[in-house]
Amino acid sequence: MMRKTLVILISALVATSAANAAEIYNKDANKLDLYGKMVGLNYISSNAAEHGDKSYARLGFKGETKISNQLSGFGQWEYNIKTNTPEASGNTSATRLAFAGLKFADFGTFDYGRNYGVLYDVEAFTDLTPEFGGDSWSRSDNFMTGRANNLATFRTHNFFGGVEGLNFALQYQGKNEEKKVVSANGDGWGVSSVYDMGHDVSLAAAYAKSNRTITQTADKNGNNADAWTAGIRYDNSKLYLAAMLSETRNMTHYGEDKFADKTQNIELVAQYLFVGGVAEGLRPSISYLQSTGKGLNNFRNADNTEVSKHALVKYVEIGTSYAFNKNMYTYIDYKINLLKKDEFTAANKINTDDVLGLGLVYQF
Repeated sequence: MMRKTLVILISALVATSAANAAEIYNKDANKLDLYGKMVGLNYISSNAAEHGDKSYARLGFKGETKISNQLSGFGQWEYNIKTNTPEASGNTSATRLAFAGLKFADFGTFDYGRNYGVLYDVEAFTDLTPEFGGDSWSRSDNFMTGRANNLATFRTHNFFGGVEGLNFALQYQGKNEEKKVVSANGDGWGVSSVYDMGHDVSLAAAYAKSNRTITQTADKNGNNADAWTAGIRYDNSKLYLAAMLSETRNMTHYGEDKFADKTQNIELVAQYLFVGGVAEGLRPSISYLQSTGKGLNNFRNADNTEVSKHALVKYVEIGTSYAFNKNMYTYIDYKINLLKKDEFTAANKINTDDVLGLGLVYQF
């Protein structure tokens, strides 16, 4: 997934250059663009929960308005619709992004709403495989690791115009007291920086810390959750290499409602684009992801031996995508699961089977 200037946008880097959004209004310094995609997707796996139709559609609007020579406004809304369920079923759609903001000339931008957490600024380096990937520790509605509610974000590019290539973000997240303990969070803050060093190399780092809710602190593991992450990438338009390291404390959940005391995570990605034309290309991909959890709620096997350390995520991804043009691409992605089925994975319903994903996408 690619990140652009004002906000982090999801696009089709996995297959081709991002298709231009359809401009539906542009008058009197007001502009509105429509974008979206329709995805026919099927998973093949021995695990019943991971097998079958996973198709969906996605639709979004991006708007801009000029207020003065130094001030402009912007907003974005993005909606995801599952298409693999009967019409009468519920919970088939959800809002992915919904925020509004102001841009102050070259000083920076400020926005508020449902957006990406600053920890994802680093995770985005490795979250660009055709289907699987980017999930060793990053999840939606999990503090500031992915998309989340109640985020106020300030971003500046080229560090207030003083340092070329140095981007900086500061973020505050208000309390979200959700019914599901794994989707809740207390007040928190985060900071990130991405530096384009030139010669196709970029570095990134981020840190975030949040209060835990009363329900979350019932596990006696402390009142705070925090994480740090660092990444590096090389991108010369054809060859893409990236690595991400992170560590979380009381932040990464597993099973139905448990949080690991600590996780140590690594993601490695390599891709190469074989260009077949202006908007065409074959892009093979390979990646490795691992998340190791420590302090796992005093879990014990049947023989009473304690499991204080266990891999929560561990797999190799091998895939490829092919873009017919800027609007149409297809992909195949194979997740080789390296987790072994044992008492811990069985008790916490962690998938240990391989998954093959087959997708066909139309985007605009």
